[in-house]
Amino acid sequence: MTDPERALPDFPVIDPHIHQWDPFTSPRTATRPAQILRVVPFLKWALLKAVPASDREFIGNPDIAIKPYLPDDYTNDAKPLQVSAIVHIEAGWHGKNHAASVDETRWVAALPFGGNTPKLGAIVVHADPTEPDIGPVLDAHLAASNLVRGVRCTASHHPDPGVKSWAADGHLLTSKAFLTGFAALAERRLSFELWLYSHQLPDAVILAREYPETTFVLDHYATPVGLFGPRGKQTGHTAADRADILKQWRDEIGALAELPNVVAKHSGLGMPILGGGPAQSRSELTDAFGPLVTYTQELFGPDRTLWASNFPMDKPTLRLSDSVAVLQNLLADQLDPRKMFRDNAARVYAISV
Repeated sequence: MTDPERALPDFPVIDPHIHQWDPFTSPRTATRPAQILRVVPFLKWALLKAVPASDREFIGNPDIAIKPYLPDDYTNDAKPLQVSAIVHIEAGWHGKNHAASVDETRWVAALPFGGNTPKLGAIVVHADPTEPDIGPVLDAHLAASNLVRGVRCTASHHPDPGVKSWAADGHLLTSKAFLTGFAALAERRLSFELWLYSHQLPDAVILAREYPETTFVLDHYATPVGLFGPRGKQTGHTAADRADILKQWRDEIGALAELPNVVAKHSGLGMPILGGGPAQSRSELTDAFGPLVTYTQELFGPDRTLWASNFPMDKPTLRLSDSVAVLQNLLADQLDPRKMFRDNAARVYAISV
């Protein structure tokens, strides 16, 4: 049984992990389906059947991908939370070459943030250290916006063929090309977002040790797929499976937490790939998320943890304000609200408060 719910923060917070897209005006995976459905909406379910099951399972609600998600949409989702600034995390811009990702940075920088919506505090861009033009691409991102603070190159790869893999190489982070090319990020003092699956945590340790002067931000608890329920063909299908997933996660996240250049986001709790169902009551969410939240906080401590919404990706499972309330209920008196919900994000992403 959880403690009584606490009020939301009484000060404006920073949300350091959101995504924005418009499949009608920017190149995304969902652009073509969205365009078709605008003309012939009755084809929706037929089109969905053509989408790989792993993709459908990952996103949960397909409407999230095929509809625009822009500053006003985020602002409405955030109510009644006061959000003063956000960090935009790259969101799968499609282009003909590596340098095309710079177009996403320009697009995000031009979105109508501010005024009645939170300000755009920072941008985390896509760039791939294995590409030979990594240096020039990073320079182009930096030239496109003075808000560029970091890079994300998704490393998530799962051995279960029924689980969505975002990287072709299961050991991308420790490949020779990646470790060599990563120097371009370090030289430019950019942070790096670690988004990978939990069994890949040892690779994150190797990378973070190799570049001790770079700040690494662990996203989404390293996404322990199937922790809350069956996913893919064989992941988390029994209680014993889920217990093993949690044990392995606990065993391996500790080594990453020992590195002082790594911080952790309390984010991604609502990602459907974890195995959770549709939005539940706040008390049910608090009980379910407890093992991830409390252990992460214990390991990383109050100065190296920060809340983030991961909206709209978490939207199928929980309301944005619930992601804040869950942390407050679970961590209670251990929590320094201003550090968790504002100051740590401001420090990591160099956002003026």
